[in-house]
Amino acid sequence: MGLLSNLRPGHASSTAVGDTHAGITPPTPDPATVEDIIPNGEKRDVDNSPIPSLTWRTVIMGILVSMGGLIFGYDTGQISGFLEMKDFLQRFGELDPSTGAYSFSSVRSGLIVGLLSIGTLIGALTAAPIANLVGRRLSISFWCIVFSVGLIVQIASSTEWQQIMAGRLIAGLGVGALSILVPLFQSESAPAHVRGAIVCCYQLFITLGILIANIINYGTEGIRSTAAWRIPMGIGFLWGLVLGFGILLFPETPKYAFRKGRADEARSTMAKLHGVSEHHVKISRELREMKQKLDEEEAAGNRPWWEIFTGPRMRYRTLLGMTLQALQQLTGANFFFYYGTTIFEATGISNSYITQIILGTVNVACTFPGLYFIERFGRRKCLTVGGAWMCMCFIVFASVGHFALDRQSPTNTPQAGAAMIVFACLFIAAFASTWGPMVWAVTGELFPSQYRATCMALTTGTNWIFNFYIAFATPFITSAIDFRYGYVFAACCGAGAVVVWFFLLESKGRTLEEVDTMYILHVTPWKSSKWEPPADEDLADSEKHMLAKSAPGINPRQSKDAGETLAVEK
Repeated sequence: MGLLSNLRPGHASSTAVGDTHAGITPPTPDPATVEDIIPNGEKRDVDNSPIPSLTWRTVIMGILVSMGGLIFGYDTGQISGFLEMKDFLQRFGELDPSTGAYSFSSVRSGLIVGLLSIGTLIGALTAAPIANLVGRRLSISFWCIVFSVGLIVQIASSTEWQQIMAGRLIAGLGVGALSILVPLFQSESAPAHVRGAIVCCYQLFITLGILIANIINYGTEGIRSTAAWRIPMGIGFLWGLVLGFGILLFPETPKYAFRKGRADEARSTMAKLHGVSEHHVKISRELREMKQKLDEEEAAGNRPWWEIFTGPRMRYRTLLGMTLQALQQLTGANFFFYYGTTIFEATGISNSYITQIILGTVNVACTFPGLYFIERFGRRKCLTVGGAWMCMCFIVFASVGHFALDRQSPTNTPQAGAAMIVFACLFIAAFASTWGPMVWAVTGELFPSQYRATCMALTTGTNWIFNFYIAFATPFITSAIDFRYGYVFAACCGAGAVVVWFFLLESKGRTLEEVDTMYILHVTPWKSSKWEPPADEDLADSEKHMLAKSAPGINPRQSKDAGETLAVEK
């Protein structure tokens, strides 16, 4: 049964981290003597004991699966340092005959950094059908192998910069696929009342990977051999090894198992992750919702892929998810992470690697509050405030860099350089606690089960398209308009706050089925936090609307007994 079955028995008394966890409110149990539908049709009284706010199984799942974020963050952080390492420059850079110094042209640095993003785009779009075919856990293990192959290609390179570029393209396939599969696995497995925090762990591990890469780069940049960059690359194998083998110790996600007809496996996994017995009322209610949705999907028959745009409220949700992922990149965070070493060298800092470590530390430290904020204040408030905060920081950063910093001799204006670092840290603090982790959480919650993998592939692919834009275009843009580039990011941060306020529904504490219902019922975004689901739990869903729209003579009967198979009447 995997790691979850090898841990302690799945009851609240034995698996709870704490019955009251800061900012996390477990669901209130239903009244006693609630009847549970079991496979043979009998009815029995179900467990109605209190639900723990967090279990060790959920924590372990969140941490191990988030290693996919560590892979992404580590690769992002290390390339920034490589571009300034002497041995890396001499082997893969270009010699300036007039000065005898090596450097990277804008094209070459853009391709070395940006080809990872092209690979991630391809990997993101490819991951969904494979995950739907073989399952989430086996897919994660496979893409860890692909990532490792990319590392081998890079480490084996000696003087050909094209080989480094090709290796990053291959590694990007794995990184891109994992950027879908990790949030997907977490959102389909975690209990609703901690789902946001668990998915945010993906971003936490991205920040941790960036910091680890910065520290290792600082330790090896003085080495005058290939070890300066091959050691950091080689360490990347460790993260893929831990995730690739570790995920095989876990069972499949409950929602995927249920959709494949393995209801008992889904029930058992959900019970263990919630820290309750298999016949707890909470588990039974969620299984009924899942069954109702699945029955109605089957009644609607096979549907083409383009229903991710034409299905009930799907165009709205798909475009919203793509917009949020694009805006996450256009906040400008990777402007610092990809080129931070070069940027702060231009401000006159004597050792820009140390500045990167400072930014990385702020990034990690401020992601922890984000895990609390998302369940305490909700998604909408955090993303709106975070967007406004980041907008302010980039306005100051760009203004100081353009008007106050002596860009020809930065050491002449040390106060300006210091102010830029301060506001860069304030920006990273806002990003790490809001837009960094929370966009991954909300895009994992936007879509109904039958579309989720495909839609997340599309939205995450959008993220990687704009990631490539930032990586490739930054050297050209900064050389043309210097730090005024920050005004572009400031405008995008402000736009992000507006999009969230007017279009995103609050999903804090709700099941994925309830979130689906809210979008279909056109709940007003700024009133969504107060919305209550139907008292009889007969949730509206995509299939009912699709049947009513596409086949007027077919009406799905809304069963009062959620365990009853859906009947289709003419």
